[in-house]
Amino acid sequence: MDHSQAGQQAPDARRAAWMRVLSLADPAALEGAFSGLGSVPQHQMLRPAQTGMAMVRARSGGTGARFNLGEMTVTRCAVTLDAAGAGVVGVAYVQGRSLRHAEQAAVADALLQLPEWHDTVQAQLIQPLARQHADKVDAQARVAAQTKVEFFTMVRGED
Repeated sequence: MDHSQAGQQAPDARRAAWMRVLSLADPAALEGAFSGLGSVPQHQMLRPAQTGMAMVRARSGGTGARFNLGEMTVTRCAVTLDAAGAGVVGVAYVQGRSLRHAEQAAVADALLQLPEWHDTVQAQLIQPLARQHADKVDAQARVAAQTKVEFFTMVRGED
């Protein structure tokens, strides 16, 4: 791997992380956090939010042969900002049919690519949404842990 590829991995990983947070966010929580950003630059649709289907593939045991598990509903959107960062493209893919969720996630993705917006969007949008998602996952894990059953086998003595 040459130096240019190594330098590209870190920004790509950071972008993948915030795109994950945006896609997993509760649409109502995203709406509330997004409105707290105030006056964001205007955006133009490159690909208006549209809903379709995507094939979900899986592996048996996580390592076996791949198979088609089924289809899921996905909404995608791509925007560009009318800001000083002309040429910045924000994209989003979200599970379900929420056109507004996909559009807001795409705009947030574009804003996060602008240095003058990055820290604000991270602090007011990404970090709170990530905490909310982590809390939800922890609560689900606690509920699941309550149903855990320990099985043990008793060894029979010699007859």
